[in-house]
Amino acid sequence: MKRTLCIFTLVGLVAAPVASFAQNNPSAPPADSAAKAGAASANTPAAEAAAPGAASQTAGGAPANKPSSTLIVANEAAPAPAAAASATNAAGTGTNMPAQAAAVIPLIVMDDVPLTDAIKNLARQAGLNYMLDPKVSFGQAAPGQPPVPQPSVSIRWENVTAEQALDALLKTYNLQLVRDPKTKIDLVTTRDPAAPDPLVTKIVQLKYANPSNILANVQTVLVDKRSKVVADVRTSQLVVLATEKEQDSVSELVERLDTITKQVLIEARLLETSMNPSTIKGVDWTGTLEGQNVRFGNNLQVNSPSASVNNTLSQSFPKLLFDTAKGFNPATAFLDMDGVNAVVNYLNKYSESKVISSPRTVTLDNELSTINVTTAQPIFANTAGTQGSPGGSQVTYTNVGIILNVTPRISANNYVNLRIVPEVSRIGPTITKTVAGTINQADSFLVRRVDSRVMIPSGNTLVLGGLVGDEIDTENTKVPLVGDIPVLGRLFRNDKKNRLKSNLLIFITPTIVTDEDYQPTPSDFLKTSVPVSDTVDGPWSAYDSGQPYDWSKPAFEKEKTAATPSDTMK
Repeated sequence: MKRTLCIFTLVGLVAAPVASFAQNNPSAPPADSAAKAGAASANTPAAEAAAPGAASQTAGGAPANKPSSTLIVANEAAPAPAAAASATNAAGTGTNMPAQAAAVIPLIVMDDVPLTDAIKNLARQAGLNYMLDPKVSFGQAAPGQPPVPQPSVSIRWENVTAEQALDALLKTYNLQLVRDPKTKIDLVTTRDPAAPDPLVTKIVQLKYANPSNILANVQTVLVDKRSKVVADVRTSQLVVLATEKEQDSVSELVERLDTITKQVLIEARLLETSMNPSTIKGVDWTGTLEGQNVRFGNNLQVNSPSASVNNTLSQSFPKLLFDTAKGFNPATAFLDMDGVNAVVNYLNKYSESKVISSPRTVTLDNELSTINVTTAQPIFANTAGTQGSPGGSQVTYTNVGIILNVTPRISANNYVNLRIVPEVSRIGPTITKTVAGTINQADSFLVRRVDSRVMIPSGNTLVLGGLVGDEIDTENTKVPLVGDIPVLGRLFRNDKKNRLKSNLLIFITPTIVTDEDYQPTPSDFLKTSVPVSDTVDGPWSAYDSGQPYDWSKPAFEKEKTAATPSDTMK
């Protein structure tokens, strides 16, 4: 009895789907086509969704002369048994669920399917609402006339979206989709061969490149005069208005150019050494024998005791007075001279300095990197006053020290092409010039600069040298004849020698930064709570604070507040 009941239950379960299949699909394809579809679903590792049974009928409902089959694989990740079951279910019910419009379908196969049915299936997969233009004669019947025969479609496509497949199918039969912007319904109509390709607007999101830099490259692939591209710097996007062919070229170009820019670590070591020995020996009689002022006259001026014990000849009036009655008046004449002035020198000096700088910086490929180890030197510019405007002075600053400009460019085989511009400057002697009767003084600057291009492997060190300066100054001063006497001439001769030698060595090591060089640093700074008080330190004690002590609060609360200053941050 139990066995009979189980048999009847099993028969009922099988009969129900069969009856539903017979009602929904009265003109099912022959058994051999179903067997072929089942064999295809068994061999395909992806999930398959068969087209409805209407694929074997014309648009008007007339049965086709020969069987047709449609196979659309919608999900490649599904297992084969599930794919076979879904294909059987789709064929039995006559419906298939539309796939996502932008989803890539692994396999689309159609064998001898009417054109209108193929359009219907692909539009359903693409999620498009469409209608046929009355101008399209395929599958439509004029009043009182039989339907126009439509071509049969046999295609096999892999890894395309449903929208791409539909667009390719329509172009093959000189058709196109025209969307109504209000109703969002596409009209399948004929394509005018003389009409230009329609323009399509797409927004391209850039990942790494700067929109301003890539804009000029995109404009080179836009051939149509109507096409244009606009960059949005704020969102790093490109708004492209172009034809479909140009859009494909733009997408391919952006994919090639919008890549991660590599970075280069620049490690520099600058070593500057200078040596300045000097010696001066002898007796310098320059103050006595060079520019000795001798004055003779009888016109004295009255000097204050602090300026001179005796009165000297006048500096503002004639020094010699003479009249016809008395002759020299006063009769006493005086002789003024600067006197004897000698400087005894017997000294040696030696100074040496070393400046070592080890800066490091990271820069993008083909971007300038500047390293400055300088001092801002003020420069004063004086402006003389005129009748209309008062004079004044202006202060500007210039950098004096070591400036290193490096531009790396990554080449093949981990080589780095470097443009190196080192510059070393320091303050020189003060220059004095007289311009329009005015004595002007200005500082001079000693600058050494090299501009070179080299190519070295990543991680290797480049040494730049040759910036050597060696200045030797010799100065000899002697009294003529007397200074040439052996031994005794040392008292009338002064010898001075000075040497300034400097050298600059630059060591540069470029290293290409890889993904393995980055290390995440844990930080809880962004999770820091907002402090209740606006101070980061506790109140000072009465001994240290200049504020008056508040005697209204108990003393132990004061001590507790002072002992836990961190409570203000909680």
